[in-house]
Amino acid sequence: MSKKNKNTLSPKTRKVLDLAVDNIVWIIGCTLYAVAINFFNVPNRISQGGFSGLAIVINYLTDLPVGAINLALNVPILLIALKFIGKKFVLKTLWVTVLLSVIIDLVALIPYEYTSDTLLASIFSGALLGAGVALVAARGSTTGGTDVLSKLLRLVFPHMSYGKLVMFSDMVVIAISAIVFRSIESALYAAVVIFVSSKVIDYILYGMAKSKMLMVVTDRADEISQELVNNSPRGVSIIPAKGAFTGQEKNMLICVLRSNEVAPAIKLIKSIDPNTFTIITEANEIIGKGFKPTINE
Repeated sequence: MSKKNKNTLSPKTRKVLDLAVDNIVWIIGCTLYAVAINFFNVPNRISQGGFSGLAIVINYLTDLPVGAINLALNVPILLIALKFIGKKFVLKTLWVTVLLSVIIDLVALIPYEYTSDTLLASIFSGALLGAGVALVAARGSTTGGTDVLSKLLRLVFPHMSYGKLVMFSDMVVIAISAIVFRSIESALYAAVVIFVSSKVIDYILYGMAKSKMLMVVTDRADEISQELVNNSPRGVSIIPAKGAFTGQEKNMLICVLRSNEVAPAIKLIKSIDPNTFTIITEANEIIGKGFKPTINE
């Protein structure tokens, strides 16, 4: 369905359509995640961190289903999160967690000759886990586990970053798995899984094409901005600026470009005003026209 046709739908129909797409993507993401756990991690005793990783350890000790353990670990945390974190986010996460747990145990019923090469298993596991998590995140949810736990811990330790709390939680789970499996190698392979999955998540959510942000301080803002608009597919914003040292009134141009568009833009800028002061920085995620559309577009 084209964007134009979608915009002609009623708000209620659009909401139902978005919910259907959400669930289809979540199911695909959870299936990839479940394949990684059952086909690669459980047979090779690799715990990738998080509650699902802890579930693998408990499965090793008790033979209880990994999906059921994952759900049992998540539900108490999510119930606590309902009180302190946004209700909409928690309910979405709870639903995805239920989907994930059910799919994990369903996929476990599929007979599969897994690889005994642990390094190969950890690489493929990381790729599938990353793809699964990214698909779920792209539709506004998470797979639960340490993501939610870290949000709760941050309420108690606000000085700690969310990323550090997630990393710490995963490290604790990996350390437990190394003790239970009696293998330092298990922890090392888990690190490979986490590294590969993080790269795949970044690739899916942000793409390989790196973007750059140009901040250009100049006396000839109108002329430069017009040339940039005429000679590139990008827009330009003009912000008034004042030099603290000179006290001169100037303008600053802000423009986001693809990496391959930077050199021609700099050449054009310098041809108009050789005295420009230009800052070029990385722009990790650009949401808007010409770059990444919003989730509902």
